[in-house]
Amino acid sequence: MTRDLFRRRILVPVLELLRQGITPEKIALSIALGITLGVTPVLGSTSLLCLAAALLFRLNMPAIQLVNYLVYPLQFLLLLPFFRAGEWIFSATPMALSAAMMVAMIRTDTWNAIHLLWTATLHALVAWMVFASLASLLLYILLLPVLQKLIRSPQEEAL
Repeated sequence: MTRDLFRRRILVPVLELLRQGITPEKIALSIALGITLGVTPVLGSTSLLCLAAALLFRLNMPAIQLVNYLVYPLQFLLLLPFFRAGEWIFSATPMALSAAMMVAMIRTDTWNAIHLLWTATLHALVAWMVFASLASLLLYILLLPVLQKLIRSPQEEAL
């Protein structure tokens, strides 16, 4: 079931994009940036960041946004680790904060949560930038040969 879901939701759409004349390099960059921009520790920013990246690098908008939406749960999972990494980078006093507490703060009073978490969010962004630059490069390097092979192989072999 998982394999069939992977094939239907990820492999087939990527192969269709490759068959539309989009280069493996552009697809690899779309996927790599969709993943790394999709886990930005600023809730509500990922779609705009992906839009900007797609326009800047002339990437396939549906591809980068699809990847962004697929990694959406990771954004929540990585939110607190980015906050902690930011605290470590800046030697800031750790906040007594959990993921559940952050969500509750945002749901209760979004503007107050933004005010209270402003500095911690900026620190988390720095940590994310370090992670994202390395992760984007690594993902691109790993994905490119796979996508180049997929575009060369017949459709029947890939599916």
